[in-house]
Amino acid sequence: MPQAPVTPFDWARIWWADTSSWSFLLETLFRCGFTYLLILGALRIMGRRGVRQLSIFELSIILGLGSAAGDAMLYEDTPLLPAAVVFMAVTALYVLFNRLTERFPGFSDWLEGRPVLLVEDGVIHQQNFRSQQLTLKELFGELRQQHVEHLGQVRRAYIEATGEFSVYFFEDEAVRPGLPLWPERLTEAGPRAATAGPHACARCGTVRELAARAEARCANCHHHAWLPAATSRRVD
Repeated sequence: MPQAPVTPFDWARIWWADTSSWSFLLETLFRCGFTYLLILGALRIMGRRGVRQLSIFELSIILGLGSAAGDAMLYEDTPLLPAAVVFMAVTALYVLFNRLTERFPGFSDWLEGRPVLLVEDGVIHQQNFRSQQLTLKELFGELRQQHVEHLGQVRRAYIEATGEFSVYFFEDEAVRPGLPLWPERLTEAGPRAATAGPHACARCGTVRELAARAEARCANCHHHAWLPAATSRRVD
């Protein structure tokens, strides 16, 4: 059955649907708040790398408003009044959450997260690293973009609430042996030490002395793949 043609600027259709009721606006408010909390929860589970350069709070606002704005702009059967209620509700939530983050620092940490220490004194902090839904490939890639050649150059590295990395380096004279981060070197990791000398665990960067052809298990992460530790100083 063919649909009736759409009458342009039919204000009754634009603002309100024939099947809607005023109580539906209250349901719209409920749906808006519930969905917004679902968005926040999903973004927290995804981890910070999924929201890089935007905080979870900022991205949740964008997602919360995006669908309401897009549907109202494109579809003739989407009335504007419920969309306006969504915008007002999300804006009110934004203002409310801003006030709560200013008054309660713990709420801010829950909502947006806090900086997390990932590398300390050239060694990956295993518990923190696992909590961030990161892979070693992602971490090493980020450090390489900061011109890190091996973990022994890194005094501390943090992942910020926005997913960005902050890296602090040892002074040249304090650089210690560390896990090399070049991809072609990482593929050479194995259970036996190639030569005698300092070797770095390929999973966490812990360095220990190994004899030639010796096998060992890392005391920090219990991994058993090693690479000869690099000692080069950092070059910007």
